[in-house]
Amino acid sequence: MYQTLTKRLREALAAHIREKYGVELEMVLNRPPKLEMGEAASPVCFELAKQLKKAPRQIAQEISTSLGEVEGIARVEVAGGGYLNAYFDRGAFWEIAQSQASSPQPAATSHGKIIVEHTSINPNKAAHIGHVRNAVLGDTMVQILRHAGKRVQIQNYIDNTGVQVADVVIGLLRMEQRTVTNVMALAREPKFDYYCWDLYAKATSFFAEDPGRAAKLRAETLKAIEENRGEDAEVAQIVADAIVTCHLKTMARLDIHYDLLARESEILHLKFWDTAFEMLKKSGAIHLATSGKMKGCWVLPWKENPGINAEDTQNTKDAGKKTAAEEEDENEQDKIIVRSNGTVTYVGKDIAYQLWKFGLLGKDFCYEKWPEAPAGRTVWATTSRKSEPDAPHFGEPASVVYNVIDSRQAYLQDVVAEGLRRLGHEQAAKNSIHFAYEIVALTPRCAAELNYELSPEEAKKPYVEVSGRKGFGVKADDLIDKLEAATLAEVQQRHPEMSEKEQKRTAHAIAVGALRFFLLKFTRNAIIAFDFKDALSFEGETGPYCQYAVVRIRGIRRKGTEGATHKSKLDADSANRFLSAADADDLWELLLGAGSLDYSVDAAIATQEPAFAAKYAFQLAQLFNNFYHRHHILSETDEQKRAFLLQLTELVEAQLVRALSLLGIEAPEKM
Repeated sequence: MYQTLTKRLREALAAHIREKYGVELEMVLNRPPKLEMGEAASPVCFELAKQLKKAPRQIAQEISTSLGEVEGIARVEVAGGGYLNAYFDRGAFWEIAQSQASSPQPAATSHGKIIVEHTSINPNKAAHIGHVRNAVLGDTMVQILRHAGKRVQIQNYIDNTGVQVADVVIGLLRMEQRTVTNVMALAREPKFDYYCWDLYAKATSFFAEDPGRAAKLRAETLKAIEENRGEDAEVAQIVADAIVTCHLKTMARLDIHYDLLARESEILHLKFWDTAFEMLKKSGAIHLATSGKMKGCWVLPWKENPGINAEDTQNTKDAGKKTAAEEEDENEQDKIIVRSNGTVTYVGKDIAYQLWKFGLLGKDFCYEKWPEAPAGRTVWATTSRKSEPDAPHFGEPASVVYNVIDSRQAYLQDVVAEGLRRLGHEQAAKNSIHFAYEIVALTPRCAAELNYELSPEEAKKPYVEVSGRKGFGVKADDLIDKLEAATLAEVQQRHPEMSEKEQKRTAHAIAVGALRFFLLKFTRNAIIAFDFKDALSFEGETGPYCQYAVVRIRGIRRKGTEGATHKSKLDADSANRFLSAADADDLWELLLGAGSLDYSVDAAIATQEPAFAAKYAFQLAQLFNNFYHRHHILSETDEQKRAFLLQLTELVEAQLVRALSLLGIEAPEKM
């Protein structure tokens, strides 16, 4: 709606400037901060002034008087030193809004495939609140991109050959002395991911007692897993597959699902890594270190001396041109791709994975259905066996890839992108986007509610950090359970007339809405301190506040649907009469807000900030609540105005429900 009119204005201005001045310019439109300044403003005259050698305000006056009529734009005025401020035709905007709300046209689907890789939890323990932030951010970005007409594929990378899985394997086979058969039975237990959560923490403590033993055990276990050899590899697969199934069930509770589980083991078994390794060696992107602490490792020279190779390293050493300190500094600039024992690091495997995503590897996975997907869902996974006959073609090259990975991995993501550049794939490196985010911690109050013992110093901090290695953190299922229990008690108190099933469904919708909104309202670079009380509040910038606005609207609609005037849509002239009255700014502001969803979606995509969509939902709910308290809709005596107010209310409902759905939030019928 808003975008429809701004697009017309942008095109009209560009055409007029081209015709009048013979100049081609990219047309920028901004949203003025106040209604009295109009609905769209352009600084184009300041750019024109540089080329035409005229004052910006003079050019603005020329354009405003000669532009002519633009459909949907009431007038264009000159403001400040040369801004062009446009004022919408409020009646025309009403008609567009009503038309698009009643028959929304899906955005044209773009041709290029976009991959959003998110969640990507190490399959060695239960999911925690930090993983939930990753999944919620990724899932919301998927919904926003699809709303804008993008063709999106959702991938979840399963690091089933990494150190974390190896630690759990060591815990099961070495610390607990279990057999493969015993592990298989244990993995079928409902809370196996919880069991491994505790075991992983114990293994961390066990390794800390003897770092030398830890390094040896890990190296041996990792090599066996990578080579798919013996009990270690068998147990690693049992553990990883069972915990991935737990993760899928956990995320399904938040309505988060995936198209493809890309398993790291297949990158090795299908020789993806071997192919990428040869490409990296042949291009000179990596070299074999022959001295220093990385001796015997294949490394990617980082930051400095990117063109160095193994021969150069040896020649420099022989010439005696570097001191020990200089060699140490050089090694600090390098990134290990293959360890000296022959095992591949996460970065190496991720370079191969990124090459596949962009169709640059010349190989493809085989695919099979995940055997224990959430009810009613089909989830595909990579396999080294033959593909199932009905498997989709996941190997189509992507145009853009969003890698949702926390900000602590920024360095590793930079190395992966640099690997693509060294292979000559500059555009792929540019389009491999690290969709970074900060950690989720707990408020001291929240930690206390979860029965964590805090020191006096920790209790005074603004937040308490969690640690999976130490076993300190909020498991995702525990978090959802606690939120559902709190909301269920409230729903039961407010609505004893509901059936038990309806009460639970309502409580679930509120709990999920509270959690998802809380994690989305902050920008990605903000550290979140989670708190139950803050998230569940029905007031302020929360999910329940937005949901309750929809519930309130539906109550009004149910009571106000009788009457012929409400059923027939008001025309532009009738609506304009109400929207242009002396005291009608709040009505216009609400209509403008309802019509600005696509504007917020575009902003979220351009800035890669889902928080824009969350902010839009909250602000629209806030505008509606202010409107609700000012206007007595159902008791309005002017029949035509009552119809207008009811239709405006329904428009707000439709847009708010759409906005919440992008956030993965359902609006229940009652709260």
